[in-house]
Amino acid sequence: MLKMHNTPAGKVFDVFNFVFLGIVGLLMICPFLYVIAGSFATEAELTSRSFFIIPETFTLDAYKYIFSTNTFTRSILVSIGITLVGTIVCLFFTFSMAYPLSRKHLMGRNLFINLIVISMLFSGGMIPTYIVVKSLGLLDSYWALILPIAINPFNLIIVKTFFQNIPIELEEAAKIDGCTEVGILWRIMLPLSKPVIATFALFYAVAIWNDFFNALLYINDSAKWPVQVLLQQIIILSQAQLGDTSSMGASFVEPPDQSLKLAIVVVATIPILIVYPFLQKHFAKGMLLGSVKG
Repeated sequence: MLKMHNTPAGKVFDVFNFVFLGIVGLLMICPFLYVIAGSFATEAELTSRSFFIIPETFTLDAYKYIFSTNTFTRSILVSIGITLVGTIVCLFFTFSMAYPLSRKHLMGRNLFINLIVISMLFSGGMIPTYIVVKSLGLLDSYWALILPIAINPFNLIIVKTFFQNIPIELEEAAKIDGCTEVGILWRIMLPLSKPVIATFALFYAVAIWNDFFNALLYINDSAKWPVQVLLQQIIILSQAQLGDTSSMGASFVEPPDQSLKLAIVVVATIPILIVYPFLQKHFAKGMLLGSVKG
């Protein structure tokens, strides 16, 4: 491989790759840079300039408007709490179910796997799910945002495949030493699963953080709204002055609608972007480990 890269054709190919991937990366990041810049711009600038990275007139009116309401801080804390607890619950159920399904000696294993595959193709639908949640008394409860999505069938299949790829000799050696099935999972399987855990922790965290539809269905108390629902309401009711603009003084200017929307996108995206660098080193490896063979 090194000899191929040292040839003239290999060097030309490397240069082409760097240029092509650099252009693709720039095209990917430019829209987000525009969103950030637009959130600090004025309505006139957003109307007159179709694209820019640095605003001509820097203003924080949109962010002042968002943070002016006392409910925003509470909704941020609600979203953080739901995301943390929900991610832990999802990982617990996914891994605790994937491990026994990866053992070929489990009675009824094929039946359970077939049921999981069927759930990937067919779902009960919104109304039956709502009836189940209501029957369990979970309405207006944070658990209604966690338990219905506690196990993702696709993620479960990948984790099961990863456990199957771990050499069976490790399990046999642990059993000889007197380790139980729970001990094998806790002491051997999970330490070997750090890349997979990091990958699906990010998947579950992003899904829970971005979810607002379930909150609209199951949460009637506005004090329990996560930040995604609150930000949606700020957009809808911005003209009704959901934020407490009177506390900002007479110099406060009502933020432009477009700038407000862009600022909301930034506020809703940054927390996940902060989490990603801590899991990045495990992300690529974890995506491949569970998909080597079926």
